[in-house]
Amino acid sequence: MGTILARILVSYIFIKPYYDYKVYSIYEYLTARFGVPTKNAASAVFMITRLLASGARLYFAAIALALAYEMISGTRPNQTQTLVIYVSACIAIVILTAIYTTLGGIKAVIWTDLIQASIMIGSALVALALLYSAIPGGWNEIAQRHGGFGISDFFTTGLDPAKHGWQKIVGMFAIEYTIFAGLFGSTFITMGTHGTDQDFVQRMLTAPDVQRSRRSLILSGLADVPIAFTFLSIGLLLWVYYQAHPDPTLPKTPNETFCHFILYEMPVGIRGLLIAGIFATAMGSLSTALNALATSFTRDWYEPYVNRNATTEQSLRAVRWATVWFALLMIVVASTTSYLVIVHPNVRIIPIALGIFGYTYGSLLGVFLCGIFTKGRGNNFGNIVAMIIGFIVVAILSGLPNKIAGIFGGKLYEQPSWLPLMEFPWWICFGTIVTFSVAILFKTGREHHPGVA
Repeated sequence: MGTILARILVSYIFIKPYYDYKVYSIYEYLTARFGVPTKNAASAVFMITRLLASGARLYFAAIALALAYEMISGTRPNQTQTLVIYVSACIAIVILTAIYTTLGGIKAVIWTDLIQASIMIGSALVALALLYSAIPGGWNEIAQRHGGFGISDFFTTGLDPAKHGWQKIVGMFAIEYTIFAGLFGSTFITMGTHGTDQDFVQRMLTAPDVQRSRRSLILSGLADVPIAFTFLSIGLLLWVYYQAHPDPTLPKTPNETFCHFILYEMPVGIRGLLIAGIFATAMGSLSTALNALATSFTRDWYEPYVNRNATTEQSLRAVRWATVWFALLMIVVASTTSYLVIVHPNVRIIPIALGIFGYTYGSLLGVFLCGIFTKGRGNNFGNIVAMIIGFIVVAILSGLPNKIAGIFGGKLYEQPSWLPLMEFPWWICFGTIVTFSVAILFKTGREHHPGVA
């Protein structure tokens, strides 16, 4: 519900200003509204965040190759061998994706994404059907294994009846998946990604006009519902399947369970289709990320600072070289993520991939909302201060300092009982509120006007 609501809000709040300002990089809007420093800060935040998040997601595709190696060789590789396999898989995927992204640009990315998405959805439906057919007893067995499906299983509020007042609210924020997180938290997450992330917005801006762009965005939200339901169902059925069919060879890392099922339980032909679906999904998200990063770098940094009089050919060359360099950096991030998961098998990758956005996209969304909803509030200094404060607040509420210290076996401080320790669905929400509230305290020094300076 939250993601659909967010898409409706984005379609009517963000898209028209982007078309009115005729931007290629959405951060150019901030130049016209506030000035260059705000644009630079937002563009830098986007590039760093997108690089880290997309690199972390690349780990998923590497899982399949690592498990395939184990199955073919008949031996379980040690940590060093596993890391080499993961890094090799990441390099292969990035190189292939970077080639067609560099040569074809956004049009090649969109059409390739369509083909890859079709493979991914088809593969997921096949996996769902095979999983269901492999569970003895069908739906009754599934319901029994989960203790039945009551309404509370799907609409958990997270409000502990044993707690009262503010402590009840604090407890709710500490639970990842609740009805409130699904409504309010996911609304802000989707507004942040689809309203302030060049990776997502660039696709909408390829539409010939505002109305078609809005329509495509809202329809994509409706299409996401059955897709998300399909993958959630796969996760549920995997749990039931391995409860009914215990497997001592299951990987220690929960992230690898689905790939293990594909490689060891599925027929050969179907196995190949599903592996192709995994790689298609990884390459699809990677290609749009590389294109967005290269576009943002060229428009926001190369043309204003490196070559102010760049010709179209020079800018195109800059985009291609930027794609190559970001691809190399993404390999480094993906390899680091793989190392983290190999050394710490219980690390869950979804909070990592989404959590990276959570620390910074609240700051981005807050500044954009200040620019769109107000005419005389916010300026370069105030916006940068607001973004920094927004990040600090989210870091404290998420316990980031202790998480970093925990990697080295330490702990910096005890979180006060009155201060919520929030899970990732809430981070962008509170980051946005704090950033917007601080930004509007400052008065704009220039008029809001159409056209990018």
